[in-house]
Amino acid sequence: MEFLLTNGEIRAVATVGYAMLLGGVIGLEREVKSRPAGFRTHMLVAGAAAFLVSSVQLMVSNAAESAVDVPQGSREIMSLDPLRLVEAVVAGVSFIGAGCIFASRERDTVHGVTTAASLLMVASIGLCTGLGYPALASSITLMTLVVLLVLKQVEKRMPRRDAPPPGGEEGRS
Repeated sequence: MEFLLTNGEIRAVATVGYAMLLGGVIGLEREVKSRPAGFRTHMLVAGAAAFLVSSVQLMVSNAAESAVDVPQGSREIMSLDPLRLVEAVVAGVSFIGAGCIFASRERDTVHGVTTAASLLMVASIGLCTGLGYPALASSITLMTLVVLLVLKQVEKRMPRRDAPPPGGEEGRS
């Protein structure tokens, strides 16, 4: 058993680190707002998604390299199926996200849905990074921050659906 990292493994570590950085940027926004899942959770979700993709890519690459004596038709048996990875990550993140959502019967409100959505987004960013699209992942990180930070300010200025109409509460004369 060798404990030195190969070039592919070094790339995987860098990829996971970059995904964690991007997830952490979004998680920091959630942390500042004291949401159920914050800085470290978002970093771990993005990193885990990138790690899953990177490790499968390494596994497929290593299998292809060691299959020199295998007949040509047999090499295609082991291949990277990105859709299966996406399904597995979405299932895992959905479980975590469900734990962030809280409903209040007294107030008729639901909390944590945005945090659950941001966890799904950082998982997607991690997948994107792991698949080798760091520029796209960076762009999506910026777009996510716009939604979480800028659009929150716009949302605050909009009239609420449950707010009393202008001029006082209903039933007041």
